[in-house]
Amino acid sequence: MSKVSDTPPRRLRACLVCAGAALFAPSAAAQSAAIPILSAPGSGWLEIGDDFLPPPSGPGPVTADPAHPYYSNISGLQPTFRVADLTNPILQPWVIERLTKTNERVLAGKVPFQAHERCWPTGVPGFEVFSLIRPIYFLQGPKEVLIINEGDFQVRHVYLNVPHSKNPKLSWYGESVGHYENGDTLVVDTIGMNDKSFVDNYLTPHTIRLHTVERFKLTEGGNKLQVGITVEDPGAFTTAWSAVQVYRLQHRGDWDEDICAENNDSYFNYEMAPMPRANKPDF
Repeated sequence: MSKVSDTPPRRLRACLVCAGAALFAPSAAAQSAAIPILSAPGSGWLEIGDDFLPPPSGPGPVTADPAHPYYSNISGLQPTFRVADLTNPILQPWVIERLTKTNERVLAGKVPFQAHERCWPTGVPGFEVFSLIRPIYFLQGPKEVLIINEGDFQVRHVYLNVPHSKNPKLSWYGESVGHYENGDTLVVDTIGMNDKSFVDNYLTPHTIRLHTVERFKLTEGGNKLQVGITVEDPGAFTTAWSAVQVYRLQHRGDWDEDICAENNDSYFNYEMAPMPRANKPDF
């Protein structure tokens, strides 16, 4: 007897995606020169790297310890795990203490936690360094923009041209409000995040006072998307700091169904973080 599955066939999934895209597609008015079109049929945005780039000037993100360079799986070199540079002046003492313990685990041969490998939400701005092999997509509507990472279908909601709530409920991706600028930029302001995520892949922690501003700007004739990120958290950092991420446009065809939790196991018998579990349904 064949196994009954509630997963729709690939062709049907593609139709559902098309229907969703049509639902959130910008109206004719929204497609004016004042609003950048951040999506294209069958195309997504791929990160050029899974570490933040430094800003043109001023305080920047945590990067690798020069004595222990980081190389990703696509670098062409022997991949390594991250060891954070603890000399970055943005870090408060308790953050340095946490990162010291993480570094010690890595240097002792342990495999560090990675949100995308264990199906956990990444928070913001960690969303911008979530996955090198899975693209992000934008669904733009007149009142809301969805930013979707194909990896485990992590979804962010950006509500357009409205103020923040007075007391937003804390959540993994917080409360994001946004607006368009200059015909080529989507500005996203996010607060209300819980303190369970990390701001980067070095596992730099933050508090519930975290506030981020992302500026998604089309460059090179729409073939690249540059994101300027500003981060403030007086509970974790000595000062505001900035970072950059760059995505390249790539034709992908239909979206792939990428279910993380059902396809995740330990094949190499190393210590792994637990999978996320809900104590009650959210419907």
